[in-house]
Amino acid sequence: MPAADSGAPLLSVVSPVYGAAALLPELVRRIVAAVDGPTGGRFEIILVDDRSPDQAWPRIEAASRADARVRGVRLSRNFGQHRALAAGLAQSRGTWVAVLDCDLEDAPEAIPALWAAAQQPGCDYAVARREARQHGWGVRLTSKVFYRVLSTLTGVPQDDAVANFGVYHRRVIEAVGQLPERGRFFPVLVRWVGFEGTTLAVPHGTRPAGGSSYSFGRRLQLALDVLLAWSDKPLRLAILFGAFISAAATALGLITLVRYFIGSITVPGYTSLTLLLCFFFGLVIALIGLVGLYVGRTFEEARQRPLYLIDQLTPPAPPTGPPHEQS
Repeated sequence: MPAADSGAPLLSVVSPVYGAAALLPELVRRIVAAVDGPTGGRFEIILVDDRSPDQAWPRIEAASRADARVRGVRLSRNFGQHRALAAGLAQSRGTWVAVLDCDLEDAPEAIPALWAAAQQPGCDYAVARREARQHGWGVRLTSKVFYRVLSTLTGVPQDDAVANFGVYHRRVIEAVGQLPERGRFFPVLVRWVGFEGTTLAVPHGTRPAGGSSYSFGRRLQLALDVLLAWSDKPLRLAILFGAFISAAATALGLITLVRYFIGSITVPGYTSLTLLLCFFFGLVIALIGLVGLYVGRTFEEARQRPLYLIDQLTPPAPPTGPPHEQS
């Protein structure tokens, strides 16, 4: 495999930051302890402040001053986790790139094992499969349903125990960066670009402090964005359902006409007629709304606005020397 650019670190560790300022010192300490030995000190940590409301940026700047291998990226506003991740990946320089969340549910100590798995012959990346997930039953249930629906609609198998956490070769990251769509969802992007990957069972940790910023509403919005961005099957299902309803209505109309001529219908059913009209009008409005969502998504893509805007960067780290080629 080709080596990274001259002067680039061997491994980049990218983590979007939101609502976890108190955890940053521990996050940096554990990442450094985990990857310093395997990389010979030739690594970088990229922390992307997605305009965290708890003043994460001063802590990122402090971490960068204390260790030049820690680099900070501050976005101009909150763009969301996956766009923040895209900003960090664009700033990364390593031949290999590790991605993990900032809440320490992903254990930095697993990065060396993931890196070793990614370097096996025929592999370009290794992702963590979270064992004994510490999330509540509601989160686990909605996650399982979402990934099952996503697998069905996209035709690409998805695993609800696999998220962003993993180590990826530079060519995988560059391929993902070439995808221009605004509806970013990193796990699906990785699977779409192809390449060979593997999974590694990793214990799932608990968040030491604070709570997740992903409310049910935000999870629902993310799920809707991903489904609309990655599949047109809802539209196809709407067409099939509409055809079925039309066929059923035609058959029912013929039956009703026959019953009228043979005298079986004596009292007109105004209530049933009203209910049927309300049902079909509601169905039509829902289908028009579905089409409208796709039109809105097309409009969003056509505007070609940038995925994110960077407000500040910490000073770049000094060159670490030419990297070794890894395969």
